[in-house]
Amino acid sequence: MDYKVTVATGTSEYSGTNNYIYITLIGEKGESNKTTLDNPGLDFCRGAVDQYTVTTAASLGQLRLVRLEKQRYFVEDNWFCRYVTVEAPEGGDALIFPCYRWLVGDVKVELREGTAKKLTDDSLPQMLTQRKAELQERQKTYRWQVWAKGIPKCIDAKSEADLPQDVRFDNEKRSDFEGSLHYALLELSLKKLAIKFGKSWSDLDDFKRIFWKLRSPIAEYTMEHWREDWFFGYQFLNGSNPRMITRIRELPSNFRVTGDMVQASLKPNTSLEKEMKAGNIYLVDYAIMDGIPTNVIRNQRQHIAAPLCLVYEHPENRLIPIAIQLEQKPRRHTPVFLPSDPPLAWLLAKMWVRHAEFQIFQVLSHLLRTHLVVEVFSVATLRQLPAVHPLFKLLTPHLRYTLEINCRGRTQLISADGIFKRVVSTGGDGLLVLAQREYKVLTYRSLQPMCDFEDRGVTKLKDYFYRDHSLMIWDAIQNYVTEMVSLYYPNDHDVVEDSELQAWIKDVAEEGFVNVPQFGLSSELKTKKELVTLLSVVIFTSTAQHAATNNGQFDWCAWVPNTPCTMRSPAPEDKDAVTMELIMDTLPDISQSCVEMAITWHLGRAQPDAIQMGQYVEEYFTESKAKELIKNFQEDLKVIEKKIIEQNEGLELPYLYLCPSHIENSITI
Repeated sequence: MDYKVTVATGTSEYSGTNNYIYITLIGEKGESNKTTLDNPGLDFCRGAVDQYTVTTAASLGQLRLVRLEKQRYFVEDNWFCRYVTVEAPEGGDALIFPCYRWLVGDVKVELREGTAKKLTDDSLPQMLTQRKAELQERQKTYRWQVWAKGIPKCIDAKSEADLPQDVRFDNEKRSDFEGSLHYALLELSLKKLAIKFGKSWSDLDDFKRIFWKLRSPIAEYTMEHWREDWFFGYQFLNGSNPRMITRIRELPSNFRVTGDMVQASLKPNTSLEKEMKAGNIYLVDYAIMDGIPTNVIRNQRQHIAAPLCLVYEHPENRLIPIAIQLEQKPRRHTPVFLPSDPPLAWLLAKMWVRHAEFQIFQVLSHLLRTHLVVEVFSVATLRQLPAVHPLFKLLTPHLRYTLEINCRGRTQLISADGIFKRVVSTGGDGLLVLAQREYKVLTYRSLQPMCDFEDRGVTKLKDYFYRDHSLMIWDAIQNYVTEMVSLYYPNDHDVVEDSELQAWIKDVAEEGFVNVPQFGLSSELKTKKELVTLLSVVIFTSTAQHAATNNGQFDWCAWVPNTPCTMRSPAPEDKDAVTMELIMDTLPDISQSCVEMAITWHLGRAQPDAIQMGQYVEEYFTESKAKELIKNFQEDLKVIEKKIIEQNEGLELPYLYLCPSHIENSITI
């Protein structure tokens, strides 16, 4: 009997192979002979969909597995297989066996038919054995590692080169990733610039010299408006770090601001006390920065501050800063900077706040709270959920490349010889200490958008586009996940009885998020609601939340005085002593400015191979109902896209980072 077999090779560079490929069909009544897949001409070329015939003496009955084998021919040549389909001689629909993995070396893999199944859906010993063997092999390959104490565990790999091929970048992405930063640095350092290491700029206008090819409309808008108080306040809402502004009802005891100091900044016939009671006063507190070890760059000690910034929602002037204190433990002469101070003193105080913003959003909002959090789920998913599991199929497209980008990130962001060590005031040890401090107070609740906004008291804050768009996307994700979970888990009992799922959450909570006392994630899942929330957190964090903190980096940092990566002089203690010369000696020097601009362009730019949110190139789900739910999710995202575009029409400063078309389906940068 003749079985028609179709084999699809990957479309990325070097996906094809010249090695020998064999197939064996395994059914309920036996298995076929091992068959060489060899047509006239070249087989398994990049992007090829090759067809073959496998002949058997008798029917195999219901097909259960497809076994693929690869053997070396002259030289080793890895192969990426997308899927195999099989048409039985008895007729009926072709069965799809998703693969989406690399076959490396002389290797044998067994593929399941694409219908998603929990462990309780399998009863045949053969299928249970396959399931168990797959996980045992994965657990040998993907191991936990304590890269540094006091942060989430990560994949056991010293560098990206140690990772299995299945979680590595495609060759095209690797080339683009490595080439883009080099391009940016060359553009800034060689094009019309004679850069002298350690040399300060002469004045603020000099920073325009590096606005050459690397530019964006918002970066240019920032350059024009960065001195304005409303623009400073706007960035707390819709900049790269929109998660710290918090409503307060009383002043912190260590903030030496008084009502009289800020009276001139308030609307007529009111007071600071009245405005706090009315819910119009907000605080951005950088206490976590206090005492962080500072970096030494070219034998020069860099400096940090741990500011408190009081912000007021003015009925006419929008959200504006009204007081800044640059120390958490004020001394007798510690000043409180006010808008009524000498203009250069107020400007420099705001620069110190923005400098703290750079450290916080890069290391905490971006690296820790998206990259490192998602890595925990990525490792646990690979270790505990077989490819046939519905949650493996649901999560895997949102976890793609996380492990490689994190291996690279640990080198560049935290390690002593990374690029951030050369330009950031908390580079090296300081960055790690900062991450460790945040990890101690990290909570699962804060990763849920609505809970976060409620806890910070910002549900009614005007023009908070990050909040509004986040909630729209969260609702779409939650609806999608609810439908998917209900498809495979009709009731709470099904959740409790899924031992693979329970092993997954235990790996997440007890291994990945180890020693985080306030995190608040149970190591058991008892209800569908708990499962839906958790899966929604994973998908939201790896898509929308990452986009919100990553995609605007260049916009807000390219004009270096707006968000300095480092400060070369101590924070001022005398308002009247602030001069332009002091400001220029404090801001990043020429070479540091160029590197800041280059790395934020490199990290924040649109990726050329981006797969936008909700688009699933790798079709892990084969059931019509699951495909219908994916289509519904995509339609929901289109509606959100339209709303966001309409909302931004006519805005001088648009907020588009959370347009679904601008969000990648996973963390890839």
